[in-house]
Amino acid sequence: MRFQWKKPEAEQVWKLLEKYKYVLIILAAGLILLLWPTGEKEKRSESADHSAPEEFDLAALEEKLSQILSQVEGAGKVTVALTVKSGMEQVPVTDRSTSVTERGNSLEEKTVVVNTGLGQETVVRVQRYPQFQGAVVVCQGGDRADVRLLLTQAVSALTGLGADRITVCKGSAEPS
Repeated sequence: MRFQWKKPEAEQVWKLLEKYKYVLIILAAGLILLLWPTGEKEKRSESADHSAPEEFDLAALEEKLSQILSQVEGAGKVTVALTVKSGMEQVPVTDRSTSVTERGNSLEEKTVVVNTGLGQETVVRVQRYPQFQGAVVVCQGGDRADVRLLLTQAVSALTGLGADRITVCKGSAEPS
């Protein structure tokens, strides 16, 4: 026995469309949204910009810390001084090869370099941020124990320094 498709009449098609019109509208809207351009090219170029090595600016960090800490209740005007044990360091990826010569084994290391559209760039394996040695915070509310504790905790959280490496002092009420 063979199954034969019956040709739907125009009225039946219109009835089906009328019955399922909202479902079809939602499906059409979903298809349009799937095909809508997302701007992936822009995102890729932005992520390429972020791969560039950052520069460390100690003065800018101190200024930012001063602004943040001056918002602590009771602190007043805040000035921060940081000392750095080691600066920012970038460790490049190296390609090591050993060769046997008449004199013995020789180890050869080459830094891996990538060609970009703008030239050559060294591939960075690890980027180490600076290590801080100590911090001095001078503020108008530095004579209050609760303010000293809050500022010490904040500086410790932001720099990784222990409380023994952070000194909070009372500053003068008049900016000099």
